[in-house]
Amino acid sequence: MAAELHPRSGKLIGLSNSNRTARRNKPVQEFNHGLVLSKEPLRDRDVFTVRIDKKVNSWSGSIEIGVTALDPAALDFPSSATGLKGGSWIVSGCSVVRDGRLVLEEYGRDLDQLAEGDRVGIQRSSRGELHLWVNGQDCGAAASGLPPKLWAVVDLYGKCTQVTVVSCEPPPACADRESEELDEEDGEEEEEVVVCGTREDPGITALMNVAAMNGLMHGDEVPELSCSHSRPDKFPNNLEPETVLTEHQLFDVFNNAIVSFYRSEDEGGGEDGGGGGGVDGGNGRAGHTGSELSSRNDRGSSSGGTTANSDSGSTGGGVGGDGGSTNNSPAGNGGPGPGALTGGMTTNDALLFHEKCGTLIKLSNNNKTAERRRPLDEFNNGVVMTNRPLRHNEMFEIRIDKLVDKWSGSIEIGVTTHNPNNLDYPATMTNLRSGTIMMSGCGILTNGKGTRREYCEFSLDELQEGDHIGLMRKASGALHFYINGIDQGVAAAQTPGVVYGVVDLYGMAVKVTIVHNHNHSDRLRRNNAIMRALSPDVGRPRPALSLTPDAEAPDRLLFHPNCGQKAAIIGDGRTALRPYAIDDFNHGVVLSNRPLRSNEVFQVRIDKMVDKWAGSIEIGVTTHNPAYLQLPSTMTNLRSGTWMMTGNGVMHNGTTILDEYGHNLDRLKVSNLCPLLCITSAELYYNVSFYAQFSQAGDTVGVVRKEDGSLHFFVNGVPQGPAAWNVPPSVYAVVDLYGQAAQATIMDDMVDLPPLPEDCSEGPTALSPGSPCSIAGAITTSDLRFHMLHGNNAVITNGGRTALRQNSRSEFNDAIVISNRCLRDGELFEIVIQKMVDRWSGSIEAGVTAIRPEELEFPNTMTDIDYDTWMLSGTAIMQDGNTMRNNYGCDLDSLTSASRIGMMRTATGDLHYYINGVDQGVACTGLPSEVFAVIDLYGQCVQVSITSSSGPLDNSLCTSNVTENSFPIHYPAGVAHRFHSKHGKNVVLLGEGWQAIRVGGYSHAIVFSAKELKNDELFEVRIDVVDEQWSGSLHIGLTTLAPPELPSCPMSGLSPSLPQLRTKVTWLLSGNEVRRNGVLLRQNYGCSLDRLIVGNRVGVKRCSDDTMHIFIDGEDMGPAATAVAKNVYAVLDLYGKITAACIVSSSLSEDVESVKAPSLTSDSCSEGEEDSSPVREVECEPGPLVPTVMTFLENHGKNIQLSNQSLSASRVSSYNQGLLVTAQPLSRQQLFQFQIDRLNPSWTSSLSLGVIGHAPDRLNFPSTACCLKRSTWLLQRDSVFHNSLKICENYGPNLDTCPEGTVLGLLVDANSCLHLYVNGMDQGVAAQDIPSPCYPIIDLYGQCEQVTIVTNNVPAVAGESTEPRCQGDMEKADMVDGIKESVCWTPPPEVNPNKTCEYQALCSRFKELLTLPDGYFSEDAKYNLCYCESCHKLRGDEAYYKRGEPPRDYALPFGWCRFALRIKANCEVSNAMKKWHIAYHGTSVGALRRTLDHNQLLSGASSVFSVSPVKTEGPNDYSEADEYSAPGREVPRVHLSPTMRYSGLETFAPKVQFQDPRSHRCHQAQVGFQVCVRPGSYKAGPQTVSQSESLDPRFSSSEIEWITKEQGGTMLYGLLVRVE
Repeated sequence: MAAELHPRSGKLIGLSNSNRTARRNKPVQEFNHGLVLSKEPLRDRDVFTVRIDKKVNSWSGSIEIGVTALDPAALDFPSSATGLKGGSWIVSGCSVVRDGRLVLEEYGRDLDQLAEGDRVGIQRSSRGELHLWVNGQDCGAAASGLPPKLWAVVDLYGKCTQVTVVSCEPPPACADRESEELDEEDGEEEEEVVVCGTREDPGITALMNVAAMNGLMHGDEVPELSCSHSRPDKFPNNLEPETVLTEHQLFDVFNNAIVSFYRSEDEGGGEDGGGGGGVDGGNGRAGHTGSELSSRNDRGSSSGGTTANSDSGSTGGGVGGDGGSTNNSPAGNGGPGPGALTGGMTTNDALLFHEKCGTLIKLSNNNKTAERRRPLDEFNNGVVMTNRPLRHNEMFEIRIDKLVDKWSGSIEIGVTTHNPNNLDYPATMTNLRSGTIMMSGCGILTNGKGTRREYCEFSLDELQEGDHIGLMRKASGALHFYINGIDQGVAAAQTPGVVYGVVDLYGMAVKVTIVHNHNHSDRLRRNNAIMRALSPDVGRPRPALSLTPDAEAPDRLLFHPNCGQKAAIIGDGRTALRPYAIDDFNHGVVLSNRPLRSNEVFQVRIDKMVDKWAGSIEIGVTTHNPAYLQLPSTMTNLRSGTWMMTGNGVMHNGTTILDEYGHNLDRLKVSNLCPLLCITSAELYYNVSFYAQFSQAGDTVGVVRKEDGSLHFFVNGVPQGPAAWNVPPSVYAVVDLYGQAAQATIMDDMVDLPPLPEDCSEGPTALSPGSPCSIAGAITTSDLRFHMLHGNNAVITNGGRTALRQNSRSEFNDAIVISNRCLRDGELFEIVIQKMVDRWSGSIEAGVTAIRPEELEFPNTMTDIDYDTWMLSGTAIMQDGNTMRNNYGCDLDSLTSASRIGMMRTATGDLHYYINGVDQGVACTGLPSEVFAVIDLYGQCVQVSITSSSGPLDNSLCTSNVTENSFPIHYPAGVAHRFHSKHGKNVVLLGEGWQAIRVGGYSHAIVFSAKELKNDELFEVRIDVVDEQWSGSLHIGLTTLAPPELPSCPMSGLSPSLPQLRTKVTWLLSGNEVRRNGVLLRQNYGCSLDRLIVGNRVGVKRCSDDTMHIFIDGEDMGPAATAVAKNVYAVLDLYGKITAACIVSSSLSEDVESVKAPSLTSDSCSEGEEDSSPVREVECEPGPLVPTVMTFLENHGKNIQLSNQSLSASRVSSYNQGLLVTAQPLSRQQLFQFQIDRLNPSWTSSLSLGVIGHAPDRLNFPSTACCLKRSTWLLQRDSVFHNSLKICENYGPNLDTCPEGTVLGLLVDANSCLHLYVNGMDQGVAAQDIPSPCYPIIDLYGQCEQVTIVTNNVPAVAGESTEPRCQGDMEKADMVDGIKESVCWTPPPEVNPNKTCEYQALCSRFKELLTLPDGYFSEDAKYNLCYCESCHKLRGDEAYYKRGEPPRDYALPFGWCRFALRIKANCEVSNAMKKWHIAYHGTSVGALRRTLDHNQLLSGASSVFSVSPVKTEGPNDYSEADEYSAPGREVPRVHLSPTMRYSGLETFAPKVQFQDPRSHRCHQAQVGFQVCVRPGSYKAGPQTVSQSESLDPRFSSSEIEWITKEQGGTMLYGLLVRVE
């Protein structure tokens, strides 16, 4: 073919030299649009070669080259080659991209490093492979399976500005032959691996013989297997017919053989032993008892006969060999076993830790393990380095073995050029100022200075024991880090050639071990290929399974071959397993091979489980295609397009949307099925020994997406009800083999699956998935529960005890729930409010009805019922929808979370309400005998639960009567702690010993734990009642005094207070002083107990290092006392103002979760959510604190200087070290605000702000706020972070764009939700479960150099009103369809802080070019609003508002800029501003002046709209003449729309081109008007401009266009300009 370029090319390309040379025009101003293609398609083996003629240094990136199946004659050229789709392969840098997606990350030479004169070519080989040639050298195959007809593609991108085609011909014969030989060698090598496995792999040899036996048993001819091992004697040459293995048994044997091989390779030949496992690597015998085999497999599948303590790999057993001094196996005679060739071998070349290390480091395990001594006393001096430099592309990987939960910060890892022999080790590697690159947290430090703040999403400080961290220096010089095997990308582009690996055991990190087996995933893929090659069904059709009606169907649901790093797919894609389930608990994600159809059920059976980890299988759907998805460690880490059922909750994009949805997947029962591996051949029995650690299971889980877009889950065939709505149609099924779940198989037979209830998501009454009827069977009639019938948006869970409103932020009503039976006389029905949202006005409503649930047609709200219903709404008592009386004794709208509401019908027919156990008096009388309790989860109230107080009630109940019903407790799951029955004389125990109350005086209220505390067992209580008339507070500690030895209760002889208890040794905390038998040990320890309030939690723990630790609200205050005795009890003194407390902790013996891997939900939950105890959901909210004057704390970052009485703070140097925090905690409902005083444009990025949940007095401030890892919530740019992990994106405005003068604020509401305020505008909830107390924190980073606290709080702004309007002031009608109605129709002029908006300035310059008289525009520039993305987010604009009488929706003109027009101030105009509707009118630039001159919209020649005859009957025309039209004349019509997305179409608003006088760049602009329209003067109709899709989701296409013919019916309000 001709070595020429096609004449069609990118828009900046100029061709010359007979179309052989291409040059990119404007190379300094433009970096793309430089695409050229070959003139003709490539012939096979032809190398299309170009020479780089010119490069510039203005840009990054350089030439890109590849092939495409797209014909250049009809190609719409994209801006760059990577934008080509439809069959395109592009080499970019050192990566290969197919159709815009990365398919190969590291390949060949880095094209960005090529210089002028270098030559680069592209070739399609005769085998359909893509090859890259650089300077005549073949870089190997980059892709395969290419179509035959392809054009060469060259992209003159970035630095590359000119190339010349030099040739298009086959390569020299020698080079081509070398390439083919290399390919053949690779093929032979691959074939050898696939057929034979590793020559020294006894597990694979056993697996081959199994396949051979099974082939003989089926009478098939099995090809000879050319392995280096001879067949072991223990495998017979012929088998009896009864030894035939079924298909499922064969796959299980394959599975076991793989796992046995892995364990022999990883453990038998790992740290502790040398040999490789064989069929019987111990002593050559074929038979063992199950106990013998199980005990042998405690360390691996076999040990090769070496002792457990052997560190040498010299002795290796073969297949069936004797592991002792004599080896009779073929492998033993012919060479070492596999263990001798793997990790067990210790040579001088092995990568180990260097003997010279940090002063506190202890090395062991042949220098593969490093441990920091005295980890609870010292946090640094733990640096270790490798014994030799790292090679190119060599993985240096470590495993975290031990962490301590005491220090902040954790492990750091990296490389250094310093030789460990000559290095004076620093206390921490970040102190080294030369030749060092370290990953710390989630950032990269070079020579101790931060070079990348957020290198990856993982933070080293959040890793757990068992996690792996690795690094690799690529041959190109790029340094990559790996977290649990996942490449985190390039951390540093140019790393020196000679570097040592370095690990800093800092802070929490105590012990690590070097890992040599990095290739788990490679071996999984290899052995999957082996299993496919050895399957007896290879080469012939697979018989259909009995459970599969059509096994050969091409669209059969299977698992996709692309699976998690620690997962494998077997059984022709039907079975997924985690072979390393004993060693790893995650990386087991598998997806279906195709999207699910509507109503198609995807169901899997759990085949195997391990009893080691927390958590279990998770199932769901995702929109991500598995072929292109980079699989995460767990699917709940995926932040887009994913719905998962985890535990008994449902998560969407990593965020919990349903807390208590259905059956808990973590508690699926293990059945007593017989093992599938019980085959008759004793020779294979060793495999069963490994799986003795596994339990056989048979539970099933499933998922289905219905046609209506709802998502449903199944557990053991039982539908759990709707879990999500509006799920897109093309979703793939996902199974996460997490924690205990080790293997699952797709179930093809759905005959036993019951149909979904038709009314589960439709109709007025929905059957809840959690209803007792659907899950647990009938409810005992004596128990009060919620009925299975309820409102459409309600969900019943927790066995009928809990009700919640789903989609609580988009739905505010239609969530009525009713009791399952009538209330008996004197019976209290009490619920507790567990969750609220601050989005709506109004709250819970409660009452009774005589209508039976089966006869009730559930309305939107219960006050709509007009018969036999009595309700309390706010303070109003309503009967049959009408108000009977106002100002009842309580206000339901003022209740908060943890408040309790009760209802009781007395024997005389009176209705009483109880609030927190207090009778509010008679609400109404004359109730019928049979009434049902009704709860309406309306507005702010989202979730309630029936309390244990529900039941028969003593009518004499009052606050002075101390009963168990007065203090209902929700006990923690498991076996909770209890108070001992022997206690102080003024104490009463309730709730079977879970709660203690002081009933008199201020002392004599000592209580003990019922049992001795074990090591590391936390005993924790919650404060229930505080009596402020007393001074002093709670005392807590440990004592050797055994309560059983005390005299019977009441014990008047017991000390009146805990500090006076000295009969036995007692350690206690009083205030902030630690004492031992009254002797002061420490002062100023932690938070003072004198500050405790209702809802605070206090705990004590005796740790295994003989120290006592105090916990406050779950936070460890550190060691309070040392040398604590072993046999101690927890002791508590309800002293002074603390009069009641209840236990919220569980016994350590039942809390096995503490030693397991973290559950999936803990990865993304805040600290408050990690406590799984139900008491967390109902704990009392701390009372609001008195707002105080806020000042900055003297403890701050080293570059901060305070002034103005600590109200102002400025950063005096550098760009970081600018952290500051307030001296006072932030009270609930208190708005803390500060103003940005000074910005420095020399830096990038800007400030961040948030709150911390611990006292900042002794806080050691890091360089930036993102390094804070403990109890920290941070707002940075437009994202929200918790403990450095991103939990929310696209929240509020981008803080980096805030100009000087912007006022930012923080508020924590009564529901513990954090809000951001920008210039007084609430941006909504940023984070939940904020602890109390919390302290505002500000990071003066980058551009932001000075801030000042605003002492006078700026009121929150709503709409254009100058008066603050609280949400509580709104009526329920103010909330329609989830959109808040603003008091006025447009945002306030004061809230336009973006004074430096470049887009607004550009639009203003275009307006000046129009030369419109200034008299038409408002003189007050503050009414000019920019609606670009940054500005409208900064103001907190909503997308839609209402305006007029009657109210009508309109959309804000996002993307446009408004210039306010001058409006005459008179009564008529003022009335129009309030009562008229808002609309938009697109027009042309030429019609602007005439429209402004007439001060009204014009039609005809003055705009793009034509004049139509009045009698023409179109879709938007009047069908007959009206009073405004004279007979026979044409009436002008004006087109309007409530959204600028329609009026801004180019049909209505033509684009004009102009040159910006400042930048001299050309732009396109459009214009339009914002107008007020008189209601009734226009007619809404369908759009006249055809569009394939809806322009605005808020407005239907049948009402998006308004037409008016009435003169004076419109009033111009603003000129709109949009510039592209």
